[in-house]
Amino acid sequence: MIADSRLNRSVQPDAEALAIQALSFLARRPEELGRFLALSGIGPASLRQSAADPAFLGGILDFLLQDEPLLLSFAEESGLAPAAISTARQRLAGAQPE
Repeated sequence: MIADSRLNRSVQPDAEALAIQALSFLARRPEELGRFLALSGIGPASLRQSAADPAFLGGILDFLLQDEPLLLSFAEESGLAPAAISTARQRLAGAQPE
């Protein structure tokens, strides 16, 4: 069973790390980052501090999941299937992936 869980971790990215990667992706797209910040109510000055909050990280993934072209662009750039991003979001929420 231990081997299976190790294998699963290597196949599925760490949810928090993926959300940070998504934030970096948004940071390279000022218009999208601005839209995310406006929707989240987070200011640029508190962005770094907010990045330590799992709820904020979940919000980043929610933002991507609600915009299919942006989601597909991030998935392609990160080399992941879009479903992996959804799974990571579920993990941040504490849900077990299906």
